[in-house]
Amino acid sequence: MKILAIADQESRSLWDYYTPDKLEGIDLIISCGDLSPRFLEFLVTLGNVPLLYVRGNHDSAYDKNPPGGCICIENMIYNYKGLRIAGLGGSMRYKYGPDMYTEAEMRKRARRLAFKIRYTNGIDILVTHAPVKGYGDMLDLPHRGFECFGRILEKYKPLYLLHGHVHKNYGARFQRVTGHPCGTSIVNAYESYAFEIPKTDYPAFAKTGSYFYDLQCRLGEESRVFYKNPV
Repeated sequence: MKILAIADQESRSLWDYYTPDKLEGIDLIISCGDLSPRFLEFLVTLGNVPLLYVRGNHDSAYDKNPPGGCICIENMIYNYKGLRIAGLGGSMRYKYGPDMYTEAEMRKRARRLAFKIRYTNGIDILVTHAPVKGYGDMLDLPHRGFECFGRILEKYKPLYLLHGHVHKNYGARFQRVTGHPCGTSIVNAYESYAFEIPKTDYPAFAKTGSYFYDLQCRLGEESRVFYKNPV
């Protein structure tokens, strides 16, 4: 499956200078936050593939104008053709405002998500806005990563963690792909990054090994291509 990850800066190549070949072969688009809802609507319309997103710390416009045709995966697990994708958006709280959390607040969200991860017998991709603490983050509070993300990686070992928030023009702290000791590849999706996951690297649809979750997937398969975990 070929995935296009995007975050923080609208790609001029994909927007101002778009041509159909730019999205050729892309099966799924994932936004890691801080992007114009109009940009997401543009991509989901012309790409004609699902677009999943979490919110960044500058996405308050989504409250009144959420990106049409796109799927918010905050605090849930979304199954696309067998690929289990979890979302935890937002950044470290550095002032009063929406989509910002203290470490304790994000840890509480992570615990709730962990219950769902056990139900789905794991996840394949974790989508966040902020990075993992110590892996591509920065020392200042606004761009500091969350420790609890690292605990999720260590316990469940997803194939990828996708994030944004640390921009390429911030200098030496920018890292496109970083390896975590647990084996997860951590990707900074700033602007855009395409990658491919072989089908053999994740479970086939409704074959996760979780009896009740797989049953729900099979029951939903006839009526919809995409299946989201309702718990």
